[in-house]
Amino acid sequence: MEVFIPPMSGQLRFLTEKNLAFILPGVILAIIVLLALAFSTLTYPSLKGVQDVSEFLQNYWRFFRASFLKSHARDQTGGQQGALENFYKSQAQAYDATRKRLLRGREEMLILVAAQIHYAFDSRSDEDRPVWIDLGGGTGYNIETMAGYLDVSTAFSAIYLVDLSPSLCDVARRRFDRLGWKNVNVVCDDASQFNLRGRKADLITMSYSLSMMPNFHTVIDSASSMLNKSRGVIAVVDFYVQSSVETSGRNYIGSCLQRHVNWLGRSFWRAWFDLDRVGLEGARRDYLEYRFGTLKTIDERNHILGRKLGVCIPYYIFVGRHVSSTSHKVVERHDASLAKAVGKWSQQPGDPQSNGRLVGSKAFDTAVINLKAKLPLPSPFYQNKPYRLVYDEALAKHKQFNSDFIYAFTWEDSRTDIRLLDIKPDETVLCITSAGDNLLDYIYSCNPRRLHAVDLNPNQNHLLELKVAAYQALPYPEFWKLFGEGQHSNFHELLVQKLSPYMSSHAFQFWWYRSNIFSSGKGLYEHGGSGVAIKLVRIILGVLGHRLTARKLCTAKTLNEQREIWPAIRGVLMSRLFHSAFLGTRFWWKAAGVPPNQVAMIVDDHLSNETRQGLLGSEGEAMWQYLQNTLDPIARDTLLSEDNFYYLLALQGRYTKRCHPPYVSAKAHAKLSRPGAFDSLRIHTDDINEIIAKMAPGTLNVAIIMDSMDWFDPKSPEALVQVRALNKVLAMNGRVLLRSAGLVPWYMKTFEQYGFKTKRMGTRIPGTCIDRVNMYASAWMATKAEEII
Repeated sequence: MEVFIPPMSGQLRFLTEKNLAFILPGVILAIIVLLALAFSTLTYPSLKGVQDVSEFLQNYWRFFRASFLKSHARDQTGGQQGALENFYKSQAQAYDATRKRLLRGREEMLILVAAQIHYAFDSRSDEDRPVWIDLGGGTGYNIETMAGYLDVSTAFSAIYLVDLSPSLCDVARRRFDRLGWKNVNVVCDDASQFNLRGRKADLITMSYSLSMMPNFHTVIDSASSMLNKSRGVIAVVDFYVQSSVETSGRNYIGSCLQRHVNWLGRSFWRAWFDLDRVGLEGARRDYLEYRFGTLKTIDERNHILGRKLGVCIPYYIFVGRHVSSTSHKVVERHDASLAKAVGKWSQQPGDPQSNGRLVGSKAFDTAVINLKAKLPLPSPFYQNKPYRLVYDEALAKHKQFNSDFIYAFTWEDSRTDIRLLDIKPDETVLCITSAGDNLLDYIYSCNPRRLHAVDLNPNQNHLLELKVAAYQALPYPEFWKLFGEGQHSNFHELLVQKLSPYMSSHAFQFWWYRSNIFSSGKGLYEHGGSGVAIKLVRIILGVLGHRLTARKLCTAKTLNEQREIWPAIRGVLMSRLFHSAFLGTRFWWKAAGVPPNQVAMIVDDHLSNETRQGLLGSEGEAMWQYLQNTLDPIARDTLLSEDNFYYLLALQGRYTKRCHPPYVSAKAHAKLSRPGAFDSLRIHTDDINEIIAKMAPGTLNVAIIMDSMDWFDPKSPEALVQVRALNKVLAMNGRVLLRSAGLVPWYMKTFEQYGFKTKRMGTRIPGTCIDRVNMYASAWMATKAEEII
């Protein structure tokens, strides 16, 4: 049973002077909403002819009369059924026609649970088909709509629609008689009293009905008792109003990117819906999240009159599973993600009687705290895949990135990494996530025993999760559109229907709100900080009439042809005017993800060289010279159209079938789409020091830290702390691979002082390439030679 815009007539005597300020404007708003709905629906192509229009107007007249004109007598028993029937009886036939645009999110909820059913039951026998209970199912709209995503008549062994309104149940029975579905049972009963007499449900849904149940605690408890503990899923869509204060400190509710509703919205909608026994108090959703573990959660707004007018009704979608669906073994699996556990556990998680000391990962520590407090575990514990580990999105170190990633692609040459490191299948590897391109290449080419992806920016890990999910859920043509071309017009549909079972709640919510990244004309690779730099270059080349020249450079078939074209592009990119306006500014380098400390290293090397030559240097001159040493050898010695996909992407915003990263290839997709391909992957949202501090000594073989140490301030102890931590966690002869914008980074001495032998694996001499990116002045390997206590 879905929530309606509540009736006013016959209830005004219950209004007080205090809430009239909220309710009377609401009456006017409701009339405007109804008129707007009527006008917009009249323009639908489906309304053909006078008869369709007449039927439409009659439906809305019934709705309007029941909501605002008809007097509603109170049920003599004071019960909920009489009150509901009083309201619904006169408009039951018009219910579906008048609610479609008012009650948003129902289809998305059904698609999410259909995807979960596909994931959990595709390989099961016909005798093991799921059982579905739709509590407050009203006219049966949800069940018929589900037929668009699953074959309802065969996918479920039994379906139970439970509703307290006899009139709505009558509509539902006629619906299913028309459809001929024999596995659907319509039950007119109180949701808190209904039970399956010993059977268990695999799916329980509530669509705009939980807010109408006075005894919601009992209903939720009953749902928990009926839900299959190992594989059952519960899904709810409903209105809500909550502030960020109400949810602060809760680590088990998935994510809260848009959960906050401002004071005016909370006050108005709570008073408005309260007039007809529709409760928007936060306790309903809070108790739901307390009784079930979170699989997915979304907070949305129904812009009923369009976004420009700003009138929006908050609603949420919750998909969860039984809190008992996780076990000690699941917790152990998460803790084992850090190679070998530090010591042995001396108690079961949540056992308050034991005083044994527990040493494990942050995930394990968090699980122990929650279980002792009798709270659900954090959302990552309930996901289908164990890749993403627990983190606290409310911490300032994560919030600083403002819900955006910096790198849409990785700017280090993975082919060089693989050649230098020679990673073995029995080794454990830690690397910085960035955009995830390189670590996917490591899994594809080397298949290490364990690979820890680490990034402080949650959104970089969201991007990696999306790529991993796409391998497992999508055929190669769809995968190519997303990451080869960077665009997909139906990305939102793919996200909900295909990708959602393979993603954490945090990552899913991020991409739900950022679907336009793929569906807009810009595409993935023009977003993030790196995308700003790429977009600016392409705009300038276009304005100066060199768009066609850039296209020719990207399609040149030989190096000689490419060398002939390059001077025209170089004349723009390396011009003094362009440099002084863009490339020589700190804004440009910040947008490209280059931190101030790294810029300082470039300037120091340049000034040192200029001093030796008796010349006067400057920061602007240093950056210009650095860029020249980067680009000229690339254009002369690497063929963009065949091998250098890094600069091909920078110039045209997409890869080609001839030139792309290994992870985007059809061969990589064929290998990484196999079951178990990512069993070795664990995704950590934290800084490196926090992660390796929880790892057992001597369990790591390879650390690939890119240019991250260039970000450190030479005056701070950050480099010393990290080097000592790496020495502790690395096995003897373990390797650290890093790149730097400096020829001789200042922190290499720290490695040498604390147990490492260092070797420069490459130096960018002016006029030569260090690799296909050629953006760094040097590459180094630090090998652990002794233990430092």
